Amino acid sequence: MNIPDELYYTKEHEWIRVEGQTATVGITDHAQEQLGDITYVELPEPGTAVSQNGELATVESVKAASDVYSPVAGTISSVNEALEDAPERINSDPYGTGWLCTLSGITEDQLSALMNAAEYGAFVAQEE
Repeated sequence: MNIPDELYYTKEHEWIRVEGQTATVGITDHAQEQLGDITYVELPEPGTAVSQNGELATVESVKAASDVYSPVAGTISSVNEALEDAPERINSDPYGTGWLCTLSGITEDQLSALMNAAEYGAFVAQEE
């Protein structure tokens, strides 16, 4: 299983990459494996304020629809519009071209509630 070291993770299987006051959010490799082939993604509108653990997006697959929650509070600054025509990018590259959105105005103190790569790996192992 692919778990990049530089990211933070949630128990709902979202990841976040922090660069200054901006963060990129997506779902983990484990999450996309559990969902199966992703067929549709409903992304938030740029400018929308989200709370930590608030609903961020919806990912639909051949198996189920699943809500995606925001790992931190912030404002949606951009969304990955390429997913509208190619939602399968989440399956093929969940940590790269399969990102969902970026958030601005985040604060570092919220990251303490998230897991690092080692903690997330242990969490996933417990679930299986």
